Amino acid sequence: MAHERSSRPRMSPVGNEEDILATGEGPAAELDADSWPALLAPRLAQFAGVARQEHVTRAAHQLAVPQSTLSRGMVRLEQDLGVALFARHGRTLSLTPAGRTFLGSVERALAVIERAAESVRADADPAAGKVAFGFLHTLGSETVPGLLRTFRADHPRIRFQLVQNYGEAMIEGLRAGDLDLCLTSPIPDAPDLVARRLDEQKLRLVVPDDHRLAKRRRVPLAEASGELFVTLEPGYGLRRITDALCAEAGFSPRVAFEGEEAETLRGLVAAGLGVALLPPPAVPRPGVVELTVTSPRAVREIGVAWLEGRPDTPPVTSFKRFLLSRRGQLLPR
Repeated sequence: MAHERSSRPRMSPVGNEEDILATGEGPAAELDADSWPALLAPRLAQFAGVARQEHVTRAAHQLAVPQSTLSRGMVRLEQDLGVALFARHGRTLSLTPAGRTFLGSVERALAVIERAAESVRADADPAAGKVAFGFLHTLGSETVPGLLRTFRADHPRIRFQLVQNYGEAMIEGLRAGDLDLCLTSPIPDAPDLVARRLDEQKLRLVVPDDHRLAKRRRVPLAEASGELFVTLEPGYGLRRITDALCAEAGFSPRVAFEGEEAETLRGLVAAGLGVALLPPPAVPRPGVVELTVTSPRAVREIGVAWLEGRPDTPPVTSFKRFLLSRRGQLLPR
């Protein structure tokens, strides 16, 4: 007799069941105490074991559970579903049509769980796990490749998921769990983050090679107060630093162009469309001259940040320890 339930467990819309079980994609069901996943999940592996063996005693031995527990579990599963899954023939069992349909979906669901478990275990492996590491675009051509080369000399099998982005986006990546660590500037100051200063990088005033200041080697930033500037877009850390340094020099920059990448800005400077405050390039760019700024002190601090209180996997711990050991040696000199 079917077990009476007041109503079907409440579930959120999940789309096509076949696609979700096969791929693991789609919105998750609400795991309330009375939902189908919460009710059935503990017994799915037991059901699959009995279905494969077609014998409760053999299945109980394989699953290392008492036979009586397994028998009661299968009866309760049928009662909860309100469907007969097995036809019983003495000590042996066979699946009903409903049981065969249910088994196909259960086996796909169990395979998804198996893959998920193996994936997270592999990512946490001390020798061959994964680190999700974010960094600024301006650190991508030279600094980060050098760091990874040095680190992997001692940890050759650790894998990296590399994400280049601007600072605010990486902070959101930390909070969302998409990143384990990030190199960013300015160094964030937020109660939910931990940040450590690693190094500082000089910023230069970049001008076209035919500019009135191009024959100078050193210049106060105030001498560029009448120039058009090309800058990164608002929200980028380097843009905030540029605005702050110009304010310290006594002016607000007149911005002609905003971009997303430092080397694009150098190209705009070379085309005579403005001047820029930028970190040194990995490779000298023709058509521009890079001037030392004598005042104010034009630098940006580079730091590593992570989410406060989130447990690290062993590979993340190893890479974090490595980055912290690079204080004062992070950037090429």
